Amino acid sequence: MSEKHFDLAVVGAGIVGLAHALAAARLGKRVVVIDRDAQANGASVRNFGFVTVTGQARGEVWRRARRTSAIWDEVALAAGIPVVQRGLTLLAQRPEARTVLEAFLDTEMGEGCGWLDADQLDGRLPNGARGQGALTSTTDLRVESREAIPRLAGWLEAVHGVTFLRGVAVRGVETGRLETSDGDVRAEAVVVCPGDDLCTLFPDQFAQALVTRCKLQMLRLADPGWRLPAPVMSDLSLVRYLGYADLPQAGPLLRRLEAEQPEHLEHGVHLIVVQSADGSLVVGDSHHYAATPDPFAHEHVDQLILDEFAAVFGQAPPPVVERWTGTYASARGHSLVEAPMRHVRLVTVTSGSGASTAFALAEDVIAGLYDLKSGVAA
Repeated sequence: MSEKHFDLAVVGAGIVGLAHALAAARLGKRVVVIDRDAQANGASVRNFGFVTVTGQARGEVWRRARRTSAIWDEVALAAGIPVVQRGLTLLAQRPEARTVLEAFLDTEMGEGCGWLDADQLDGRLPNGARGQGALTSTTDLRVESREAIPRLAGWLEAVHGVTFLRGVAVRGVETGRLETSDGDVRAEAVVVCPGDDLCTLFPDQFAQALVTRCKLQMLRLADPGWRLPAPVMSDLSLVRYLGYADLPQAGPLLRRLEAEQPEHLEHGVHLIVVQSADGSLVVGDSHHYAATPDPFAHEHVDQLILDEFAAVFGQAPPPVVERWTGTYASARGHSLVEAPMRHVRLVTVTSGSGASTAFALAEDVIAGLYDLKSGVAA
C-alpha cells in the first residue's frame, strides 16, 4: 500500500469506531477506518441491537443514551437500516419491582416512560404473561445488529467518503503515524477503538484501569407465533441496570432475588427478549468475567436464561435455533477515554452499552480532540 494521509485515523470498525468516524466526517474530516477483520465480527454484531435508553446510569450515561438513540434514528433512515422494534416493555413480576419502577418514573429518567397495569398489557405481551404491570418507554429502539453494522459502514463510505482498510492490523501508533501490516498510514489525529483487545495497543492504560473481559451467552429461538412490539425485560434487569439499581428502592428487590434466584445472579443472568423481522427471538444473556473467558456456551447457563423466559411469558420457550457467545471490555464506569499521546485518543466502552451510547460518546470525544473553533487536533 502506498502511504496515505488523512485527517483522522480510527482503529476498529465496531460501533464505537464507526461512531467516531461519523462524528469526524460530519466535521468535514477525511477519515480512514482500519480493522484487522474482513468484516464485523466482534461484540457489535453479537448483541441484541437494542439501543437501550431506559435504565442507563443516571446523569451523563443516560444523556448519552438519549442522544445516541436520536442519532440512530437519523442514521437508520439515511442508511436504509430498518428499526425493527421501538420502545420497551419491562414487566414487574414482583411487588418490589413495581416499587422500583414507580420510583424510577418519578425521576427525570422517566421522561418518555409510562406505566401499564397488568390488565392493560394485551398486545404488548402474549397470553400467559403475568405480573404486577409494566414500565413502557418510547425512547428505546432496536436494529438487527448483524445487518446494521455493515450497512452503517457502507453508508459512511458511500455518502461521507470514509475510507476502510480491512484485513489490516495496526501494530503501533504515534502522533501522526500508524504502523500497519500493510504499510504506514499518516493521519493528523488517531482514535483507537480496540473493543476488548487489551494487549495490542496501549496495554498499560487498560491495565491501570483494571479492564478485563466479560463473556455473555446468547440464543435465537424459533418464531413463537406471536409478535412483540417492543423488547421485553424483567425483574432481574432492575438489579443490573444502574438507572434502576442505584435507586434506594432497589434494595428490597435485590434481597428477594438473592433468596429466590441466587443462581441467576451468580451467573449474571437477566432477561432481554427482542424479535427479528422473521419472527425469531433473540434472547439473553449472562455475564462471566475473566482476562480470557473460555469460548464455550454452557448448557446450564442457557437453561437459566430459558427458565426466566418461561417465568416471564408463562409458556415454554420455542426451540433454540442458534447459540453464540460474545465478549466485551469491562471495568467500573461507562467507558475508558485516555489521551496516551498528543493528537491520540484511546476509547473503549467498558459497560456493554456501545450500541446504546457510542454515537454521543464519539461526539464528545471528537469535540475534545478537535478545537471546533480552530479545527486543530489537541
